[in-house]
Amino acid sequence: MSQRTLHSLFKPTSVAIIGASNSEKRAGNVLMKNLLSSGFSGPIMPVTPKYRAVMGVLAYPNIEALPIKPDLAVICTRGSRVPAIVETLAQFGCKVAIIMASGMAQEVNDDGVSLLDLAMQHAKRYGMRILGPNSLGILLPPLGLNASLAHASALPGKIAFVSQSAAICTTVLDWANNKGIGFSSFISLGDGTDINFDELLDYLGRDSHTSAIMLYIDSVNEKRHFLSAARAASRNKPILVIKSGRSAEGVRAAKQHTGGVGGNDAVYEAAFRRAGMLRVNDLIELFAAVESLAHSNPLQGERLGIISNGGGPAVLAVDELILRGGKLAELSQDTLAKLDAVLPTTWSKQNPVDIIGDANASRYANALTILMDSEELDAILVLHSPSALGESVEIADALVKVIHAHPKKNRLNILTNWSGEDSAYQARKRFTKGGISTYRTPEGAVGAFMHMVEYRRNQKLLQEVPQSIPDNIPTDSQTARKLLQAAQAKGKAVLETHEASPILRAYGLNTIDTWFVKDADEAVAIANQAGYPLALKVQSPNILHKSDVHGVMLNLTSEEDIRHAANAITQRVHQANPEAIIEGMIVQKMALTAGAQEIRVAVISDPVFGPAICLGEGGSEWDPTKDAAVALPPLNMALARYMVIQALKTHKLKDRHLPLGLDMNALCVMLTQISHIIIDCPEIASLDLNPVLAAGENITLLDVNIRLHDANTDNPSRLAIMPYPKELEEFAELKNGLKVMLRPILPEDEPKHLAFDNSLSDEDRYKRYFGVRSKMTHEEMAVLTQIDYAREMAFIATAKGPDGDDITLGAVRASIDPDNTEAEFAMAVRGDHQGIGLGKLLLEKLIKYYQANDTPVLTGFTMFENRNMASLAKSLGFKVTFDMEEHLIKMHMDLKSNSPVNS
Repeated sequence: MSQRTLHSLFKPTSVAIIGASNSEKRAGNVLMKNLLSSGFSGPIMPVTPKYRAVMGVLAYPNIEALPIKPDLAVICTRGSRVPAIVETLAQFGCKVAIIMASGMAQEVNDDGVSLLDLAMQHAKRYGMRILGPNSLGILLPPLGLNASLAHASALPGKIAFVSQSAAICTTVLDWANNKGIGFSSFISLGDGTDINFDELLDYLGRDSHTSAIMLYIDSVNEKRHFLSAARAASRNKPILVIKSGRSAEGVRAAKQHTGGVGGNDAVYEAAFRRAGMLRVNDLIELFAAVESLAHSNPLQGERLGIISNGGGPAVLAVDELILRGGKLAELSQDTLAKLDAVLPTTWSKQNPVDIIGDANASRYANALTILMDSEELDAILVLHSPSALGESVEIADALVKVIHAHPKKNRLNILTNWSGEDSAYQARKRFTKGGISTYRTPEGAVGAFMHMVEYRRNQKLLQEVPQSIPDNIPTDSQTARKLLQAAQAKGKAVLETHEASPILRAYGLNTIDTWFVKDADEAVAIANQAGYPLALKVQSPNILHKSDVHGVMLNLTSEEDIRHAANAITQRVHQANPEAIIEGMIVQKMALTAGAQEIRVAVISDPVFGPAICLGEGGSEWDPTKDAAVALPPLNMALARYMVIQALKTHKLKDRHLPLGLDMNALCVMLTQISHIIIDCPEIASLDLNPVLAAGENITLLDVNIRLHDANTDNPSRLAIMPYPKELEEFAELKNGLKVMLRPILPEDEPKHLAFDNSLSDEDRYKRYFGVRSKMTHEEMAVLTQIDYAREMAFIATAKGPDGDDITLGAVRASIDPDNTEAEFAMAVRGDHQGIGLGKLLLEKLIKYYQANDTPVLTGFTMFENRNMASLAKSLGFKVTFDMEEHLIKMHMDLKSNSPVNS
């Protein structure tokens, strides 16, 4: 991947059209029309041996005859000609090509190689990038570039749209032009064989001309790259996504459309949520979201005020707001008094502000001004229903004037709904022209507002500081993996409760006392030793759900009960499944279920995103991706809490308010530890805990089923999100004998990292931040501590303080560009721990890390005043230069030629 090569896609200075044509309705003809009519200022070079000129533009017989190397080439020919064209273009020096042909993956040459693979081989050999195939093209309104087969051009704006579907592209474009909404870029991804969502998100996330990003997705290929790019971009600007394939049939259709892997929709939903993106379910929601993104300000809060000339629409708006979890603003007595002074005595006297059906422009303008003046609202929705007075357009004009003249116009969000068709159309056009969001229904307007609210909430939730798991809960990966690998060596594919118990105990998870017996005699012996009451369950590799074949009997209180149950279970199983192999029986102590609640937890393996954790209520017909909340590992306590909240909010999990029922902290600890097991133990293919007994702080796993991978399976990138790299932890000793821990930073480190940052002297802070700066905010600290280990690294040095708690003494961090070509570092050490080798240890660790990561270059900048930093860097092999104009010292190391640093 290379962001540098994308520059030619987004900033081309010349375009070649391969297969340009004068024949109507040929792709090469449509493309030439669009390019010539869009106002692109660079050379447009048609390539075709058929014509001397195409649409009046001098044509070139072949690529080699072009007078300059085109930045961008659009290939409009049939698929069979594309591989040779790509090879010639790449050899000629073209940087990016758009392929419009479809079906290339299905066509093969005489050697059995698909045309798509052949074209990609040529492109990669010369470093040329490909958009498509099956792409509609690209529209870049700020450049006046329409290199597409779209039926219309796009207006300039600040929204970027990327779609795998050409039909969705043209639909959105048609709608946006009607609404006067513009785009910074409009990209048809096609099959996404080369240039894909992750690279485009990286580019658009940094693009100053783009304030929001919208995606239409059929499927995702590079899960880790996609989530890393989405997470980075969504921190700076909202990303809305519409995903096809919400049903099994839809998944199959999407797979046929783009050839991607069909993943589970609930797991996609979890991935979008984890990356901070906001999902919309259909085109109507998407259009409403575009409307709000085009005209909205960053939301400062969630309090909504409503003005209406009728009670019914206002009630509909309030219902939608409350049902979606929104907040209706409470108006102060002062604000109510001001409204009283300008409205009829019969107005509603509350929010919503019903200003009576015959309200005129003056009454609307006065009410809006008063609400905008108040400090009690973060957004205002203005509703209007058709009135006999016919002042619809006059009211709209008055409101546009008020909004644009008000000093809060860039802080408050104003949304409008002019209901009706003919009577409301012109008014909605006035709002659109005035850059104010307008919607056809009250519910649509509230839905758009709630999209903004949900985005704000998601960002805040993802920035929460997680609490640490209690110290007394073990995480013994060595024991767990040893047991799992021993099972694999014996050829076992499934571990039941009695075999899984010691693995789960290594992570502090409790299973009920369980024994495996071969027959009724052994069961009686165990029962007499363990005590009653007991449960007896069949053990068979052919039976997934024991209760389906009546293979479970509970509350056995005597030897006679045990023998009778064993015989009865055997008979029932053979009747239900004569071929079933009965290996023996499982004997379990009966759990004390009074006042407790049964839940179910599973870990599935999604074909796109890998392991996913599911939480719900269970049952034999349970579908974990329909009946459970889903989250991607790794989880910490904050993310686990977010998962439990989602499960309760969507009613996948119900708090039945039992005396010993759900305890949030205990549930979060269990989910976090399950996440640790999945991360630490790649031997596990899936995990099913059914049921789990939640009794307040005590959580007991009653039945466990662990399915194992084959012993030879090795998939280092199985996780969609790179987990905390525990293997990078190490101890070191400073010159003064102090023992310190060097390790990657964690989200849980935020409070101590803030204390560390505050402990720096004014001089050190000046050197670190290249100037005077105030105390770090929580949001800034979240960025520093909640890092994406696939994109950046921060090592901290900690030591035990006088009270036994860890204190952060120093930190070094670096982030890499998406191409992994260069990492830029920064470092700080507490003033009272400088000069004893701590800075050297931290920087050496960072150098070793990026050498192992195959990053070519490590750079850093410091101020002229920080000569100690420059001296340290020079001693470790950095090339140090002085920029006299910027008053900076630059430190540069070629990591490939520099020998690895010794510990």
